[in-house]
Amino acid sequence: MAAKAYASTVLNAPADQVWAFLRDFGNLAEWMPGVDTGVIEDGGPSDRVGCVRRLIGPGDTVFRERLCGLDDSDRSYWYEILESPLPIRDGRGRIRVAPVTDTGRSFVEWRGEFSADAADEEAMRKTLSDAIYATGLGALRKRFS
Repeated sequence: MAAKAYASTVLNAPADQVWAFLRDFGNLAEWMPGVDTGVIEDGGPSDRVGCVRRLIGPGDTVFRERLCGLDDSDRSYWYEILESPLPIRDGRGRIRVAPVTDTGRSFVEWRGEFSADAADEEAMRKTLSDAIYATGLGALRKRFS
């Protein structure tokens, strides 16, 4: 069974506005702390299923992730991790934006699943949930405040 990581937040902006920004699979370096650069490897469109983003972080660490699906009606995309400096395998993630109907705000959730050696699993769950997902969502909260 895969280990799970999760974080969520509420943003002070309409869901359609937040999704218009987040649906760009290639723009992670614009909003994610710790990502220095991000590019779509073949230079193609960043919303094309199958495109691969290459992210460079601290110490020239490299993450490569493939867009596996994008659903505008559900305001979500999902991806698989192809390369990571973290001790994880079979990593997958999903970002989804939903309207908070009584306030006009947005609910954003970022979830992931992965495999890891038993000795690393809890640390990687916390790293993904807290250091990556929650940190990224916190940066989005500031951007849309």
